[in-house]
Amino acid sequence: MTTTAASASHHLSPAFPGRAPWGTAGKLRAWQQGAMERYLQTQPRDFLAVATPGAGKTTFALTLASWLLHHHVVQQVTVVAPTEHLKKQWADAAARIGIKLDPEYSAGPVGKDYHGVAVTYAGVGVRPMLHRNRSEQRKTLVILDEIHHAGDSKSWGEACLEAFEPATRRLTLTGTPFRSDTNPIPFVTYEEGDDGIRRSAADYTYGYGSALADGVVRPVIFLAYSGNMRWRTKAGDEIAARLGEPMTKDAISQAWRTALDPRGEWMPSVLRAADQRLTEVRKSVPDAGALVIAADQDSARAYAKLIREITGSKATVVLSDDNGASKRIDEFSDGDDRWMVAVRMVSEGVDVPRLAVGVYATTISTPLFFAQAVGRFVRSRRRGETASVFLPTVPDLLTFANEMERERDHVLDRPKKEGEEDPYAESEQEMDEANREQDEDTGEEMLPFEALESDAVFDRVTYNGADFGMQAHPGSEEEQDYLGIPGLLEPDQVEMLLQKRQARQIAHSRKKPDTEADLLELPAERRPVVSHKEMMELRRQLNNMVGAYVHQSGKPHGAIHTELRRVCGGPPAAEATPGQLRQRIAKVQEWATRMR
Repeated sequence: MTTTAASASHHLSPAFPGRAPWGTAGKLRAWQQGAMERYLQTQPRDFLAVATPGAGKTTFALTLASWLLHHHVVQQVTVVAPTEHLKKQWADAAARIGIKLDPEYSAGPVGKDYHGVAVTYAGVGVRPMLHRNRSEQRKTLVILDEIHHAGDSKSWGEACLEAFEPATRRLTLTGTPFRSDTNPIPFVTYEEGDDGIRRSAADYTYGYGSALADGVVRPVIFLAYSGNMRWRTKAGDEIAARLGEPMTKDAISQAWRTALDPRGEWMPSVLRAADQRLTEVRKSVPDAGALVIAADQDSARAYAKLIREITGSKATVVLSDDNGASKRIDEFSDGDDRWMVAVRMVSEGVDVPRLAVGVYATTISTPLFFAQAVGRFVRSRRRGETASVFLPTVPDLLTFANEMERERDHVLDRPKKEGEEDPYAESEQEMDEANREQDEDTGEEMLPFEALESDAVFDRVTYNGADFGMQAHPGSEEEQDYLGIPGLLEPDQVEMLLQKRQARQIAHSRKKPDTEADLLELPAERRPVVSHKEMMELRRQLNNMVGAYVHQSGKPHGAIHTELRRVCGGPPAAEATPGQLRQRIAKVQEWATRMR
């Protein structure tokens, strides 16, 4: 420990057993101590700490706040959080260590009993001058939690700059320092790289990969489900497609919406599987809970009804505009009920450490939201706990799942992309438009979008950049094998067990006649364990070959992919094995050679 850090720990109040706030951690974790040392060595006015969701940013921030208050570097603290629930959560955590923050503050002088206030970004946006005056009157530490939210709108960013420009110290925190747009984040330094692109520069970074190695967060097992979808478009056309097969962006969005419709069979099948997974996890983690992240309030209520029918138990429903939402989250966190259903608000920052199983039941497809949503399940309380997240076989989601350990910075200058489209290059506005399903005005009368029917198929397990398993019917022995993975495992044990499950599934399938096999597809070459990067490269090669053949033959992409499936056999490209992809690449090359 450095002299400065030793001095810091020496002067922390006795309310910090083991140098950490009581109720948040037993002692400072290595990364928190490292971040403290970095800060105390340089004493900067601005400090950006990037730590993966669940790593303990609150503990670090409150430890630092205590040191700055104790050494009279600052006289008051202002915490800015994204939501009403989070600002109350900050006030509760601070109160446990003797720092009193007023979470109800709106105007005027702060009570003498308080060391500061906890407010929201929206509140600062409404009255920036109020907070500027407070920052000017007394030396202030501003803690900006999930600072990327300050870039959500131009007015919020400008308000934060105006309000806290005079602050003595500014500590900015985030688990996801990237945004899909190019709105600059206040008080964040951007550095230009060799490629001429400006990226955010953190003062201390603690990523998911490091946290997983330290046992600070849980390993995440992603269970993807495909299936056949049928829907009616706004133009009145009926369309059927397989979730996960190559489609246009609009078709993917519509198939995805169809899967999430509570009246179909996809959601009940996935909820049933997730509840079975929860039962398995609770054998070793008795209070483990599950969360459905829903797209809207109607869906949330419908999912809660399905959970009641499947489990016989009532689910806690949390709606963002409900005054009792925060109380219900706290009650669920402190209890041992099995299920909670929420719309958005539990996707970021809300601390329910016992959540271990999740169902991603929203069509929001930005990497920022996905990372924050998965972050609700990764907080580790003891070594060996695992997290399981169920999701539809949607290319973007599988990409995000396979890149859990990738550390990304906020990019101000949009790099020009060649060839394959980069999912991180989408702007927030474009994604919002896609999610709203806006249609061009064709002059024709538009009908409401209607999901007609859906079914679910267990597709694969994604873990640590690799895919395991083959397609199987819900309720089959093959699916149960993956749902029954123990709830307490070390990261390397997870991968070893998945490999064993896959080998057993393949062997079991080969013993059965094709007519009796549970697998929906019986390719000649079974799906081996292949890294996500290798799979992406094979799909890219196939798409490039098909694209070249489109110009040569004059046939559309979809027709060529369909013909490849007919000739070579196997599932859609998004679900195909490496061997099947290589076979199709060779077949397109053969066709192209014949036409020369």
